[in-house]
Amino acid sequence: MNKSLFIDISCSQIWKTNQNTCGDVFLSKRFPKERRVIAVLSDGLGSGIKANILGQMTATMLLRYVEQGRDIEKAAEVIMDTLPICRVRKISYSTFTVVDCHENGSVVIVEEGNPGFVWMRNGVHMEAEPEIIVSKKFSTRKMHRYKINMLPDDRLIFCSDGVTQAGLGSPRLKGGWQRSGLIEYSKTLLLDNPELTSKELARRITLAATYKCMDNFVKDDTSTAVLHVRTPRSVLVFTGPPFHMERDNEHSQRFIQFPGQKVICGGTTANIVSRELNRKKETTMASGDLPGISVMEGVDLVSEGILTLTRVLEYLENPPSKEIRDAAVSLASIFMENDCISFMVGAKMNQAYYDPEWPIELEIRKTVVRRIANILEEKYLKKVEIEFV
Repeated sequence: MNKSLFIDISCSQIWKTNQNTCGDVFLSKRFPKERRVIAVLSDGLGSGIKANILGQMTATMLLRYVEQGRDIEKAAEVIMDTLPICRVRKISYSTFTVVDCHENGSVVIVEEGNPGFVWMRNGVHMEAEPEIIVSKKFSTRKMHRYKINMLPDDRLIFCSDGVTQAGLGSPRLKGGWQRSGLIEYSKTLLLDNPELTSKELARRITLAATYKCMDNFVKDDTSTAVLHVRTPRSVLVFTGPPFHMERDNEHSQRFIQFPGQKVICGGTTANIVSRELNRKKETTMASGDLPGISVMEGVDLVSEGILTLTRVLEYLENPPSKEIRDAAVSLASIFMENDCISFMVGAKMNQAYYDPEWPIELEIRKTVVRRIANILEEKYLKKVEIEFV
């Protein structure tokens, strides 16, 4: 895996009280070849289904423009000029924040109508000067464009006005929480816990905003997105015996020297590593209805192979609602904790799985691994590499 910076991004949302959908829409996509991530947070006018449709339209159009290779600033300008103004309220049908972040730390932020983003470095709020672009069609509408360079462990926090206006009209916060309140709260959180993940930071900010609402009545959709630029966390999964037996030692050495978490999926694979590195493998605990988990010095998880991987795929597609403790949950958790996931897949066929009554997913290890890789990339925005050995 490339050791450039990793862009960790997540969003937390709480809907307006008594609404069955969220009028704020968050979309993000990773572009591995370009080493960049595009994220859009759009706030549709009002709430409910209508707001959601407006927000979806705005966010989807912006992402599609970028996918087609158009400059993000030009795309945002087209959207700003295209979106109509509400005749009654005299405001845009949808506001938005777009973030275009490259793995070298260069970032372009474009805002139209949403609260200003917050840039944190070592618990200190960083200021940035915008370039102001006035709509060619609506003279009252302005877009703010920023170009900044983030350093490792910098964070960007961007939100809908449900966050900054939280508590508006209450005796304690007549003017709402405001951006200044968001900044101070973020400082406190990050100084107390510098390792806070994007997911957890976004969740805490969103909850803090809703707690400020009178009688727990959330007056507006409340969304917080966090982007964290940091050194990537990596894991290597070794599954299946290598095609050439004479290279067992070479692959075992590569595996154990990997500078990150290490996982073995498969009894045969575990036996090969144990033999080649002269390390004991001991089964120590049950794993629900899956074969038991083993331990080996220097390895973070040792599990059975194809059954466990297939169950991991199920959990990634549909996270279990109840608390389950098995090898698949442990491996899925490891995937969630890491950014860059590498698979070293043995190409030697294991005759134990060629039972015609078993589903095809259990017959071909490569298929299961590829499906896991796809969902990790598409749904969880992970970087994944597969090597067949």
